[in-house]
Amino acid sequence: MAISVAIVEDNTEVRRNISRFIDGAPGFRCTCACASAEEALRVIPKSPPDVVLMDIQLPGMSGIACTASLKKALPLVPVMMLTVYEDPDAIFNALKAGASGYLLKRTDPAKVLEAVTDLHHGGSPMTGEIARKVIESFHSDKPAGHPQDRLTAREEEILEQLAKGFAAKEIADKLAISPATVRFHLRHIYDKLHVRSRVEAVIKYLG
Repeated sequence: MAISVAIVEDNTEVRRNISRFIDGAPGFRCTCACASAEEALRVIPKSPPDVVLMDIQLPGMSGIACTASLKKALPLVPVMMLTVYEDPDAIFNALKAGASGYLLKRTDPAKVLEAVTDLHHGGSPMTGEIARKVIESFHSDKPAGHPQDRLTAREEEILEQLAKGFAAKEIADKLAISPATVRFHLRHIYDKLHVRSRVEAVIKYLG
């Protein structure tokens, strides 16, 4: 089955190009391409896609506010921000609103398709430079008494990899441990941070 994708993008040319690219890629199909958040909230819930690609700067309601509303209506549909904005505030606000991924528009189209597939399978893809900004901001702004102060060094290491968008198997490969060990640590991380999912853990990690 093809991965169905909904697009929310106000720029007509960009919206058309993304739609055509997705429809032309084997294993993908564009179900709708909305020009505003208001249109997206009317159209997308009627036929939920597998993945939503969301711009941040939209006329009227912002993409971040739209993401929050969509997640209330369709909690199981992952949203990935596809935007020119790379400042930490935009990233954090998008993740807090429910976004599961964050890519820059200048990302290579083939990488966007890889990210859509990863997102569909439970990943949290981020452009490398975005992940660096997230980690740098976290390390510079981490307040005293932060919840992850209770984490072990290994748990902190795994959580940092999780925030970069890596799946459990990828984290295991990077740290030279087994996926079962990663999952074991993740259970303890969730317990210590009082969360139930990787997205909640990352949001709490980002502060």
